[in-house]
Amino acid sequence: MNGGRASEGIRNTAVFCTTKWTEVLQAATPDSAAGRQAFGQLYSDYWFPLYAFIRRRGSSPPEAEDVTQNFFARLLEKQALAGLERDGGKFRSFLLRSLENFLANEWHHRRAQKRGGHFQFVSIDAPNGEARYALEPPDEATPETLFERQWAFTLLTQVMERLAAECEIAGRGNLFRDLRPHLQGDHSAATYAILADRHQTTEGAIKITVHRLRQRYGEILREEVARTVNSSAEIDDELRYLIAVVGK
Repeated sequence: MNGGRASEGIRNTAVFCTTKWTEVLQAATPDSAAGRQAFGQLYSDYWFPLYAFIRRRGSSPPEAEDVTQNFFARLLEKQALAGLERDGGKFRSFLLRSLENFLANEWHHRRAQKRGGHFQFVSIDAPNGEARYALEPPDEATPETLFERQWAFTLLTQVMERLAAECEIAGRGNLFRDLRPHLQGDHSAATYAILADRHQTTEGAIKITVHRLRQRYGEILREEVARTVNSSAEIDDELRYLIAVVGK
């Protein structure tokens, strides 16, 4: 395998025309297939950041699970999402503000209801969520700070998953899995020389591929951040904030 083959297919092939806001508007009509898919994606992406926020506020694991499920049920009821306004542009800010309003105004009225009402949610492994929460450092992070941190890690995970999917489609899945530790700064990763021998190529070709993967990672990251804000002018500020949150 030569350098061209090592990096073949790892290029900018995906362009997202939707934002989290358009997904929300789709999710406002859960009776449609597109609406169910959009809401399921939002639920999957934001379940744990919201769960962690509620746990850090002092709720027990069972109560935090109930609150999170019922909050999403509230978003679906009576197509409540359809009337939402984009205040400030940042989707995560809208979601956290909505949860705080729910906790302040509605949760105590809903505690006796069956979790999630009559809505069918994407399956979430609550015990796994609590295991993830237990990994959080015992620091002085506020519930809001913890939510922001988990939002950042969720977004970065999505970026890496998109990059992995692109490489799989290009027939470079095995190569990506071997190179992924280098993208994540893992100093125990196999050396370029070992990887070159494994994939029957040169160290130079491996270095080029890692460089291109890092470039593509940056492109996808920018795309994903763009989907969470209301205008292109906010992207760079949001990227800087993301880096600051992860670095804490």
